[in-house]
Amino acid sequence: MSTDSKSIPGKLYLIPSSLGGDDIKAIWPAGHVALVNQLDEFIVENLRTARRFLRSAGYTRSFDEVQFHLLNKHTRPEELNGFLKNVLQGKDVGLLSEAGSPCIADPGQVIVAMAHRKNIRVIPLVGPSSILLALIASGFNGQQFAFHGYLPIDKAERSRKLKQLENAAWQHEQTQIFMETPFRNNQLMQDLTGSLRPDTMLCVACDLTTQTEFIKSQTTAAWKKEMPDLHKRASIFLLFRA
Repeated sequence: MSTDSKSIPGKLYLIPSSLGGDDIKAIWPAGHVALVNQLDEFIVENLRTARRFLRSAGYTRSFDEVQFHLLNKHTRPEELNGFLKNVLQGKDVGLLSEAGSPCIADPGQVIVAMAHRKNIRVIPLVGPSSILLALIASGFNGQQFAFHGYLPIDKAERSRKLKQLENAAWQHEQTQIFMETPFRNNQLMQDLTGSLRPDTMLCVACDLTTQTEFIKSQTTAAWKKEMPDLHKRASIFLLFRA
């Protein structure tokens, strides 16, 4: 490959992964497998799970010939430019999400922003997003919504944040979307049913696209009477006005 400074940049492909379901054909259009098999350089969050997912998706290249860049909380800022070095020389590279679509509750946005600054074409591939799947299945407002990621860990701060989200849902008719670390889901449900208005609507969407998928929207008062066990289950929570 030429390393001439006038080389036309390659492309950065944003590759969605599974949310936990096993059938890759259910979440990837047929052309994705052939396209991804053309790549031999990836930016990933976790090497082991990335390799496992690629194999399950039909990736046939030997991993001994594949270059992986790790993008996670341990990545130093000075490493980032090197992730796109080969793209600037004309090579296509894939950015692979750990779960669902890249750059949503995912560190990939720093690479995408860098790609735009370097005039690299960014190509998002079709795939699942737990946030959007939960939204469209909730029955809540899909015209105006906000995703807040993880809520504060401190109980008092989390309670204040939940009240803020509830107020936004009622005053602006805006769906409020957030998530929690799976082992704290049950504690969050206690906070939701204990601190919010009994008539505030709450949707719980967990294990999306898997055999144990569960999605239900009802008032917090109704949830209080039938609390589900969400311990260690990947879940999305949505609030809206009654």
